[in-house]
Amino acid sequence: MTPTEEIRAAAAKLDDLVQALGDNRGPWYIVNEQARHYPQTISNIGVPYRVASTTTDPHHEPTDAQYICAMHPGVGRALAKLLDQTADALDGTEVSADEPALVLARAVNYDHLQAKARHRDEAALATARTIDDGGQQ
Repeated sequence: MTPTEEIRAAAAKLDDLVQALGDNRGPWYIVNEQARHYPQTISNIGVPYRVASTTTDPHHEPTDAQYICAMHPGVGRALAKLLDQTADALDGTEVSADEPALVLARAVNYDHLQAKARHRDEAALATARTIDDGGQQ
């Protein structure tokens, strides 16, 4: 896959995820931010849906919830548009690995389930090697 294809794939993924939300497209807000910091409930403006709940130590600010609200689906739509426009501008050019749109695209396209499975497999392999070595490092 070329860098511009990666960027377009990320834009399409974001678009698909936002569309799949239906009425829950935001913006989002913290229901109980002023009342207390623990737990935080994030809801949808407009058609009310509970988006998420976060828990942190009650002595800390609700930064997890604030971040979730800041990255609501409207942001996803804007990022998808930006990625599409950037892919058009970069098409046919040499794209460096540190191109911001490519870095963003790779973060969006990141397969967390595959990464988790790879980590689990590496841990199992390390355990098997330890056993094969008779417990010696």
